[in-house]
Amino acid sequence: MTQATQASLREQQYPLIHDLANCIESVWRENLDLSDYQVPEDLGYVEGALEGERLVIENHCYSTPQFRKLHLELARVGSGLDILHCVMFPNPEYGIPIFGADLVGGRGSISAAIADLSPVHPERALPRSYHNALSSLPELHFEQTRELPQWGDIFSDFCLFVRPMGEKEEANFLQRVREYLTLHCQLAVATEPLTTSVEIDQILAGQRYYCEKQQQNDKTRRVLEKSFGTEWTERYMTTMLFDFAA
Repeated sequence: MTQATQASLREQQYPLIHDLANCIESVWRENLDLSDYQVPEDLGYVEGALEGERLVIENHCYSTPQFRKLHLELARVGSGLDILHCVMFPNPEYGIPIFGADLVGGRGSISAAIADLSPVHPERALPRSYHNALSSLPELHFEQTRELPQWGDIFSDFCLFVRPMGEKEEANFLQRVREYLTLHCQLAVATEPLTTSVEIDQILAGQRYYCEKQQQNDKTRRVLEKSFGTEWTERYMTTMLFDFAA
C-alpha cells in the first residue's frame, strides 16, 4: 500500500474521524516511544464489498515498552459509512487500563462515539491514579447519550458513549478523548511494571475478559461476515481487533 493510499482514506472520511485519527497518532508520538508492530501481511490493508458498496479497512499498529499493541483501524463502506476503531493493549507487566475509542459516522453526522479507559484489575476498578486524574476533568454535557451494550460491564464509570450533536459537541468529544489519551500515556510511562507472576496473571485474565466481551459485538461481526465470510471474520476479530497475550 502506498503512502498516498494511506492518506487518501483518512482524507475522505468524516471530519471528526479524520481529526481523531490524527489526534491519536499525535498524542502517541508526543508521549510514547513508538516501534513498529508486525501486522499480518494480509490484514494491514483489506478491500471487500458490502451490499454492493466498496469496503476498505486500513490498520496502523505500533508497540512501546508499556504497550504490547497500539491499534488504530480506519474503515469506509461506499461513501456513506465511516468508522474509526482504536485500542491500546498494555503489556501484561503493566497494571493499567485498556484505552478504547470508536466512531461511526457518515452522511453528515456521527451516530456513535465512545471512549473509555476500561479496568482490568480483578475488582473491576481503575487504579487510584487514573480515578483521581479522570475525576478532575471538567464535566461535559452531551444532548444524546447512548446505552452501553449488554456485554458492556468491561467499561468504567468514566465511559463516554454519545451521539454528538453539531460541531460544538464533536469538538468536545475530540477534546475529551485527547485528555483521556494524554493522561493514559503519561500515567502509563510513570507506572512501575509488576514483578510477581500472580499480579501479572491477574492482569492477563482481565485483558482476556475484555477481549472476549468485545468479540461478542454482533454488529461488527455481522458486517465483516457479510463482506469476508465467517472464517476470515473470526480470524480478524481474534488476531487483529481483540487479540490477547497468552
